[in-house]
Amino acid sequence: MDYEPLDILLVEDEPAHAELTRRAIRKAGNANRIFIVSDGEEAFDFLYHRGKYKNSVKYPLPGLILLDIKLPGIDGIEVLKKIKQDDLLKRIPVIMLTTSEREEDIARSYNHFANSYLTKPVGFKEFEEKIMQIEFYWMILNKPPVLNG
Repeated sequence: MDYEPLDILLVEDEPAHAELTRRAIRKAGNANRIFIVSDGEEAFDFLYHRGKYKNSVKYPLPGLILLDIKLPGIDGIEVLKKIKQDDLLKRIPVIMLTTSEREEDIARSYNHFANSYLTKPVGFKEFEEKIMQIEFYWMILNKPPVLNG
């Protein structure tokens, strides 16, 4: 199967979770680059090429966003809302990747057009397996939209 590896933006404030996710993505081997930001404001800086992310060649729009809900400052739902209201960004698939199993969080995510909602398993092996499944579906099976069209 031919595919172009996607860049991934991971929005995760917990360094240990970010590192586990990065390692699992690397192990799956289907991503091009993984960019990690730690809060909603930094996610917007990355997506809108502001501040240290001004260089859009070095920091291109990602083909997939993995977004935690519980972030300091601007939370993941607010980030999701803004992404899905923006004509340039709304076609980027956003997967909510969170520890929250609250029905309210799940409903709010889908109400604001999340493409998927996944909870983080507690054990590393289960977490790694879930990330590899995300990789397989979103990076190989799924046909992504053209982002600049």
